[in-house]
Amino acid sequence: MCRSIKTLRPPFAEQVTSTDIRAAALQYVRKVSGFHRPAAHNAEAFERAVDAIEEATAELLASLQVRGARA
Repeated sequence: MCRSIKTLRPPFAEQVTSTDIRAAALQYVRKVSGFHRPAAHNAEAFERAVDAIEEATAELLASLQVRGARA
């Protein structure tokens, strides 16, 4: 699922912006919900989900400890 979401941690991505994290969260919610753009009556729930996933993703990335490359 969501194969086109890129990995957002080193060494796969050296600089990850909040825009990158938001885009990944949006893509995930679109995939799970089946909506590219939700109808007006679903827009608030859709945006809350994107916000929650964006926050969780930023927290995850900030907490990860990436080991150095092995020789």
